[in-house]
Amino acid sequence: MLKNIFTWWNGATIGIRNTVRGSVFIGKDELGNSYYEARDDKKSYDKGRKRRWVIYNGYAEASKVPADWHGWLHYTFDEPPTKEPLKRQAWEKDHVPNLTGTVHAWKPQGSIARGGERQKASGDYEAWRPE
Repeated sequence: MLKNIFTWWNGATIGIRNTVRGSVFIGKDELGNSYYEARDDKKSYDKGRKRRWVIYNGYAEASKVPADWHGWLHYTFDEPPTKEPLKRQAWEKDHVPNLTGTVHAWKPQGSIARGGERQKASGDYEAWRPE
């Protein structure tokens, strides 16, 4: 309970959950993030535009927002992906959030984090020796 009150990085705090009262739930993405839009433009930064925001499922990380929802949040698309899904090309890969700093982060061959041995330096390397 205290974690939800004081830490924004562990999901939505109680203060954020209260903003949901004056808004309309628009939808959820495949990662479980919830998207909202204000009922009117009273508290908007730009008059004539309703505020839009996301409440993250778990850790708050901006890269967890897929491209179609990102476009809707930033007014690139008028309609949310629940009404008008973004057309996907055959060559596009599924969205993956930034995994840096997590246990799923990519570790190249020879990385200390991977437990490997670093490759020997190539033959063109000569160590400096003071004369």
